[in-house]
Amino acid sequence: MAIANPEPAISPIPEGYHTITPYIVVNGAAEAIEFYKRAFGAIEIDRAYSPDGKKIMNASIQIGDSRIMLNDEFPEMSCKGPLSLGGSPFNLHLYVEDADAVFNQAVAAGATVTMPIDDAFWGDRYGAVTDPFGHHWGIATRKRVMTSDDLKQLAEDWGNCGSGTDQTV
Repeated sequence: MAIANPEPAISPIPEGYHTITPYIVVNGAAEAIEFYKRAFGAIEIDRAYSPDGKKIMNASIQIGDSRIMLNDEFPEMSCKGPLSLGGSPFNLHLYVEDADAVFNQAVAAGATVTMPIDDAFWGDRYGAVTDPFGHHWGIATRKRVMTSDDLKQLAEDWGNCGSGTDQTV
């Protein structure tokens, strides 16, 4: 009697993905993929087109060790990107080795500066941009690990900002 080879175990989370994977909608997914390559060094993993071959129904890119899934707008299915909706309610936060270099690369690729890069009070070198498709990106490099005491002091200082005292945070 022959022993059947068991099917290989299927991981419930596909290889290369994390528990939470952002899925964004853009008006112009093919152009967005090219922008993310120029701006953030994205690597295209895959793409699948709509039956008519005109729009991307699903694509995956990787930036650093994280994946982002994206597709074109399909307004007939209430699938709209931030430019059609009048803005985006969330940010994609990108930790990198050199925030200044990636920030400048994103701006050179066509992103709009929404917060100039600077040393932030919470310990990161941080700046923010909006990509040409309406998505907001925070770009950061951790420079200082904040202790509980540091964070408590920051909260106290922040709470005193409107008290008439001359303090800066």
